[in-house]
Amino acid sequence: MSWTRKRLAAATAGAAVALLAVTGCGSGDEGEKVPETATGSLEHIASEAGCDPDMQTDADTIRQAICKSSGGRYVLATFATDRGQAEWLTGAKDYGGYYLVGRKWVAVGEKKTVTALRGRLGGTMEEGSEHMNPGGSHNNGTHGGGGGHDG
Repeated sequence: MSWTRKRLAAATAGAAVALLAVTGCGSGDEGEKVPETATGSLEHIASEAGCDPDMQTDADTIRQAICKSSGGRYVLATFATDRGQAEWLTGAKDYGGYYLVGRKWVAVGEKKTVTALRGRLGGTMEEGSEHMNPGGSHNNGTHGGGGGHDG
């Protein structure tokens, strides 16, 4: 990974962590029906989610925006490549948090917000590192947010 990509990945992960610190952690209902996973540009995915994106990063490899919805605030990021997304997720998950993952996009926020987004965008729920996610499912013996693929 180039120095610029490393700095961009670190800055993006840092922004996601800062947002998580502001919004805190919550719980959500995981029993709703999940649609086919959304695809497309950041603007298209944001539109599907009902968000008017506040762009934070607009680079060749990653585009990132802050979104607000009735369920809360979250970071929405799109990636130029699957590899770029995988590298970003690997670094970001070290900071804990809740992730809704689609093909070349990720939404990061508190659990109830990300769970609600899944009802609109599809995707797979994932949870960050247990040591950085106090009160998360890793700490109570369940792994409900795990890394399976649902479509």
